[in-house]
Amino acid sequence: MGVKINTAELLNILKLTPAHHNIMLVGKHGIGKSKIIDSYFSQQGKQVVTLFLGQMSDPGDIIGLPALDTATNKTDFRPPYWFPENGQPIVLFLDELNRARPEILQTIMDLTLNKTLAGKKLPEGSQIISAVNEGEEYQLTDLDPALLSRFNVYYFAPTPNEWLLWAAENKIDRRVIDFIEKHSDCLDSNVDMDDGGMEKSADRRSWQRVSELIADVKQIDKTVEKAIAGIVGIPVALKFATHLKSNFGIDVKKLLTAFTKNITLIKNLPVHEMAIVNESMFRTIETEDKPETVKKYIANVELYVKWLRENKRNEVLAHWTTLYDSSTYPKAKVAVLTYSPYIFQNIVGFINDIKL
Repeated sequence: MGVKINTAELLNILKLTPAHHNIMLVGKHGIGKSKIIDSYFSQQGKQVVTLFLGQMSDPGDIIGLPALDTATNKTDFRPPYWFPENGQPIVLFLDELNRARPEILQTIMDLTLNKTLAGKKLPEGSQIISAVNEGEEYQLTDLDPALLSRFNVYYFAPTPNEWLLWAAENKIDRRVIDFIEKHSDCLDSNVDMDDGGMEKSADRRSWQRVSELIADVKQIDKTVEKAIAGIVGIPVALKFATHLKSNFGIDVKKLLTAFTKNITLIKNLPVHEMAIVNESMFRTIETEDKPETVKKYIANVELYVKWLRENKRNEVLAHWTTLYDSSTYPKAKVAVLTYSPYIFQNIVGFINDIKL
């Protein structure tokens, strides 16, 4: 295992890395590599061109096709469909790099070293990023050490909490979020290789499909359970169904809008379930856009923090404070600073005690 990074670290590395450096992201399928790359560079105003190398069978798909230049009477390569003609830098995202045929890999050697393709140079400022899959469940091509040496290589492993924040921001069904909060091991489960490679397994992409499937479904019956099993696999689907039947899952918005009225929801919860409540609180505040609603949330968070201190729930308060002191929820942290002097004044001392 090489250098392991999460989503926040990846974004910082993308910001730090000069455009003439190539980046390779190693990780399982469905963990958001391509989405993060596309979103980050699109926000920078750069065009992202994605090539799925595992689906290409001919080098001409990358370097273009030969044609006779009538002016010089020599053969030249016509630029491929994706090659930028406006002179603006692009981000070339080479997906499935280690699923590519050897002849495809050979065509990108010069591209990765000199940003040159059949004699044509990519516009100044263009960057190349690749993604490769890792694991025995994939049919992969070994990468040439010379090719590998042209990349800065990072093993991408986004944390479940990062996915949960993304899920809240993207309106993933609350039942899916509740389940992953308690069963983070089911966010990315392993394929059963003893079943001929046809056994489905869960990944982040599949949970988004589950959310879409059950969006208008109030009651999860046997047919819906089977439909879910076809997305995330039978073992995880059964665990998801059991979770839904247990009715576990606190509506954190009740605490954030009327804490005193709903305090009975958390009075007897063990520490590990209170930690889930803490995470959910921060995510809810982080993804709320209406200032008046955020202000109301913070007023109830203040009551919550006071309650934790008065009832000596120090482990829970320590966890809450760690979340506050992290860089995961910047909007929520600003909201606390803006609307609750009490929390800020009292929590600073608690943070210092934790760090000592």
